[in-house]
Amino acid sequence: MPKQRTLKGSFSLCGKGLHTGLNLTVTFNPAPENYGYKIQRIDLEDMPVIDAIADNVIDTQRGTVLGKGDVRISTIEHGMSALYALGIDNCLIQVNGPEFPILDGSAIEYVKCINKVGVEEQNAPKDYYVIRKKIEVKDEKTGSSITILPDDCFSITAMVSFESKFIHSEFATLDKPQDFTKEIAAARTFVFVRDIEPLLNANLIKGGDLTNAIVIYERQISQERLDQLADLLKVPHMDATKLGYIQDKPLVWDNEPTRHKLLDIIGDMALIGKPIKGRIIATRPGHTINNKFARQMRKEIKLHEIQAPIYDPTEEPVMDINKIRSLLPHRYPMQLVDKIISLGANTIVGIKNVTGNEPFFQGHFPDEPVMPGVMLVEAMSQCGGILVLNTLDEPEKYSTYFLKIDNVKFRQKVVPGDTLIFKVELLAPVRHGISSMKGYIFVGDKVVAEATFTGQIIKNP
Repeated sequence: MPKQRTLKGSFSLCGKGLHTGLNLTVTFNPAPENYGYKIQRIDLEDMPVIDAIADNVIDTQRGTVLGKGDVRISTIEHGMSALYALGIDNCLIQVNGPEFPILDGSAIEYVKCINKVGVEEQNAPKDYYVIRKKIEVKDEKTGSSITILPDDCFSITAMVSFESKFIHSEFATLDKPQDFTKEIAAARTFVFVRDIEPLLNANLIKGGDLTNAIVIYERQISQERLDQLADLLKVPHMDATKLGYIQDKPLVWDNEPTRHKLLDIIGDMALIGKPIKGRIIATRPGHTINNKFARQMRKEIKLHEIQAPIYDPTEEPVMDINKIRSLLPHRYPMQLVDKIISLGANTIVGIKNVTGNEPFFQGHFPDEPVMPGVMLVEAMSQCGGILVLNTLDEPEKYSTYFLKIDNVKFRQKVVPGDTLIFKVELLAPVRHGISSMKGYIFVGDKVVAEATFTGQIIKNP
């Protein structure tokens, strides 16, 4: 099972803020397991910390802005994109001002620093949210939409459309996160000349120049007006008759602006709070629709906080009924696990097909057959017994017995025709023959029962 990851050490990057023009320093630090991403304003007296989650985004007009009370932190998307794409789960980010430095307008400097300082694997498992069905968010006014579909890993296709002959209709694709460094990280932010004056009037892009953005000049204006804009941005004067891309260095790719849109999507998806397995298809993306989608994903995760394991009945089981009988002493009518489909050091997934022939349905209840709750708990414990007995040299010489059962919850009745999926995981290493476990039972993708239980491994007489 993949493990959570953090940085091996800290690193800092310095530069000016795109919108404030301030000289800023941002520092990325290692963080403990299950910490997530948090950002701290160390320039303020109480050094407030804001959770980097979609629910805390307060503005998306010209970047992603987090806020809590009067505290704001903007232009975070490039740094967050690098963390997410490189598989960093836990990080404390400290910044000495109201935004991250813009650097060269891409995520490449963050990527270089992460690779230089190194990544450390932690003990806790990586908590993926696996997409099982299509989820879509649309904005009818702008025509923007983001759809996510089931996939084996995290992947994105971004499609953009502008009223521009330079970026009319383009797409960019990231098939797997491992390609981010080579294919996406160096894509720089961009701006149309027609948008510069409104941004300046809004007291933004004080730190914008040709070293940190691609400027697209596509609608000719007078030489005098272009010179005025150049003076405001403190860049050299240009020939007003020459339309096209304006930047310090050539385009990295012909579709660099579109790749940057994809980079921004990844940075905004980092605010979901969990790594995702699914394929995103984004049409005319922007920070507003990105955040709307990330918030929707957080709602989906809360509704399915515990995800059912994926079960394909056609796949060969890890253990069939005969192998299970070699580990457990239970026999009809008390053997309640039909097969094991997944078995790790700390987790097991088992299956039971509930039929109308189960003996307990004769009395529970004749006119409305419902599987008794005690049998559900027993079935979970049998899965747990297989998990711990499988670690012994001669498991057939041992049995497991309940010592304690806690926090039992029955959420939905189990009836003939249901296929039960058991997921049991160790809460701590087995010590002195004592094991504590947490178990869940699913029918489809719904939790029908759960319990925490402690068992003891005893050698048979």
